[in-house]
Amino acid sequence: MSRFSDRLYRSAEAIWAKSHAHPFLTELRDGNLDPERFMYYLKQDYVYLIDYAKMFAIGSMKARDLDTMVKFAELLHSTLNVEMELHRQYAERFGVTREELAQTRPSPTTVAYTKYLLDTASQGPLSEVVAALLPCMWSYREIGVAYSKVPGALDHPLYREWILMYSSEEFGALTDWCIGLMDRLAEGLPEQVLAALEERFVVASKLEYMFWDMAYRQEEWPV
Repeated sequence: MSRFSDRLYRSAEAIWAKSHAHPFLTELRDGNLDPERFMYYLKQDYVYLIDYAKMFAIGSMKARDLDTMVKFAELLHSTLNVEMELHRQYAERFGVTREELAQTRPSPTTVAYTKYLLDTASQGPLSEVVAALLPCMWSYREIGVAYSKVPGALDHPLYREWILMYSSEEFGALTDWCIGLMDRLAEGLPEQVLAALEERFVVASKLEYMFWDMAYRQEEWPV
């Protein structure tokens, strides 16, 4: 029996393939990505994570059962108190201070992406929250697992940690939980609603690609 998540994967597969082939990620994989580009990415990803954590808070609020409510609350706590601290420590190894992270101004693409996520989450049911937040988590797992198997990809003293983080069993288990939740939430929904969820997933996947492209170009506001 086909799962709704299989449909989502197929709908975004070509977009994710473009992300995998983007110079930001291929150069990261090969260990020759300009550190300035990665530092820019770290700063933008930091401010992105603040709004991404809000998705978990909204998910907890909109959950219809206690177990899902608790899981989203745990994700919110771990993002704010564990992942963001690890992000700060990792950025310091590239010479990016905690003050620089805190003072980062979101780029146009970061604003567009986070606004899309939060608008979706605030206006729709839990199924839309999950459909919008899932591409980030799922595509990162795809990239991490794929790159961890490439000979030499783990040789870089700093980029290897990024690959290992997103190819880890812990991150994989979190991703699988969200995929499973998406499938459960989609059960019995009419085609019109499923199509709307698919659209949320596809748009968020496109914004993921734009985030990589933004980082490679080190996008700034035009004025």
